[in-house]
Amino acid sequence: MSARLDAAQPYALGLFRIVIGLLFTAHGAASLFGVLGGAAGTHGGTIAAGTWPGWYAAAIQLVAGALVLLGLGTRGAALIASGSMAFAYFDVHQQAALWPIQNGGELSVLFCWTFFLLVFTGSGAFGLDRVVASRRVTPSEERTREPIAA
Repeated sequence: MSARLDAAQPYALGLFRIVIGLLFTAHGAASLFGVLGGAAGTHGGTIAAGTWPGWYAAAIQLVAGALVLLGLGTRGAALIASGSMAFAYFDVHQQAALWPIQNGGELSVLFCWTFFLLVFTGSGAFGLDRVVASRRVTPSEERTREPIAA
């Protein structure tokens, strides 16, 4: 059973990355464009352009979420997204109470740690990172490369 699960790991990770990227992108699109119910607390509206930190957070959500969704520059985009969610938690939520369940910061914490995990795991299957990397390898390099053990 473990061998089968291990063989499916890149595909499960790829699907995980796609779902997380889609959800994060949706948050950014809602805040910037007023779609999907709009920004939180605006009754379907948007965040005013240049407003600190909300508009910048939404821009990070949209761009980093899309990159993670596509699996393009996944590690870098995930690092920026993780940091933005850590900032959101400590700057906005933790002022209200210590624990995420008390201060409404569960989503920020979950996104923060999810993206932090993707920094270390990479894009998994179905990512454009693999397509870009495979185009950079010349045929002579392919023969001399050593496989990397997990």
